[in-house]
Amino acid sequence: MRKLAPVIVLVFLAAPAFARDEILWRDPGAVSKLDFRWGPGGRSKAPAPPFRFLKEDLSGSKAKVNVVDAHGRHWNVKFGYEVPGECFGPRVAWAAGYFVAPVYCLASGRIAGVGNLSKRAREFVDSQGRFVTKARFQLREPALKFLDDHNWSWTYNPFLGTRELSGLKIVIMLISNWDNKDARDAEEGINTAIFQRDHGSPRYVYAFTDWGQIMGGWGGTRSRSPWSCGEFTAETPKFISVVNGKLEWGYVGRHHDFKNDISVEDVRWVMRYLRQIRDSQLRAGLLASGATPGEAECFTRELRRRLEMLRFIASGS
Repeated sequence: MRKLAPVIVLVFLAAPAFARDEILWRDPGAVSKLDFRWGPGGRSKAPAPPFRFLKEDLSGSKAKVNVVDAHGRHWNVKFGYEVPGECFGPRVAWAAGYFVAPVYCLASGRIAGVGNLSKRAREFVDSQGRFVTKARFQLREPALKFLDDHNWSWTYNPFLGTRELSGLKIVIMLISNWDNKDARDAEEGINTAIFQRDHGSPRYVYAFTDWGQIMGGWGGTRSRSPWSCGEFTAETPKFISVVNGKLEWGYVGRHHDFKNDISVEDVRWVMRYLRQIRDSQLRAGLLASGATPGEAECFTRELRRRLEMLRFIASGS
């Protein structure tokens, strides 16, 4: 496995050659039959209480702890306002064929054996280990090893110019994920990753890993508003258009220039999968991610509007 060049020169180097043991996407199968309620892990992998505390995860800016459940499975548990997005975003990416960890939203629970926690974690977990706010449980699968000394950027990776990379960008813009940081943002936190698969082939999995800042205003220099259907609705008309035969995206994010090389053919390809998603699946996924019934209806309506805009572009109408 090649180790990417230092971040400061990534932008200036040609992309590494594609290797057969590197993968960004896989065929999701019959998308219309996917269970959005339980998501990529299915019902069988859902976290099973009682939960036992392992340690606090002090990475990033949000409160997180690591726990083990009744079946011996290891979980990273995240609290705070990003939880609904962290649970719903992976469901959409999964339906389009991209690699995501199994994630579940729990409204409350108890973690046994909680020790000393930081102030930020104590806002969500009391001295008895009880949490009464939404929590994102993300499964740590032993077959996938996170490579903390390898990463990739939107401008330097083995998939430049491919429909699979463009498709991931479209998914990110579809759900207004403005926080598309990559290997160039090491000081702020990187939202791209490479995992090594211990069993089977291919061996190296490229993934986008942060979905907390979605379903609101896609952001700008002054304000961003995740999980706000009002903001999401207001920006839908600007989602995509064709100007002088060229695709124009309204999206603004940490790296908003990554949208510039997406073609109509790329839209047509990813819509093979996104167009299969039913409203009932979106609604089920939103509710399972912690959305209120009103939010679920609003977001489902606006996602359908955006998908119809993509369908129109793909059809050439």
